[in-house]
Formats: sequence, C-alpha cells, structure tokens
Amino acid sequence: MDSYKFQKACKEWLIRFCYEKLNVKLDIEDIFVVWSSEVNGNNKIVLSTKALDGLYYVECTQNKNTQETYFDIYKKRASFMLSNEILID
Repeated sequence: MDSYKFQKACKEWLIRFCYEKLNVKLDIEDIFVVWSSEVNGNNKIVLSTKALDGLYYVECTQNKNTQETYFDIYKKRASFMLSNEILID
C-alpha cells in the first residue's frame, strides 16, 4: 500500500475509533499528520487532532511482510522545556 493510501486508511480508522470508543465525532480534516515514513514498503505514521485537545497521538505501523497494521495510542502527560546548557551539563 502506498503512503497516501495508508495515511487515508489510518485517518478513517481513527475517525471510527474516536466515534465508537470515545464518543467523539471527527472529520478527516480534523486529523493531521505529525510524521510519516515509508521504508522498504513498510509504513509508519503519527497522527493527532486538535479535537481531543491535542493530547493524543496515534502511531500506526504497517508491516509489509505480515500484512498487519498496529495502532498505538499515547496520551500526552507533560511537556517540559530545558535550556541546552542544562540538557548538556
């Protein structure tokens, strides 16, 4: 599956998941791609949406060899800023 079809399929899955499990109605325009990659026919994409307060990230990974796609859903717990001086010290 090419990366465009994979992105579209993952967005459609997320729309169904949010409606069925979270009782949240999304349109495909509500979902944006944070990161996407295709290597040797394997696809990976990270999606998010402002509709869920931007707190959720969905990582979708397609394994070409097994013809399986895995969905991992993460909820942002915190955000920190460190100056480079502190980070490197």
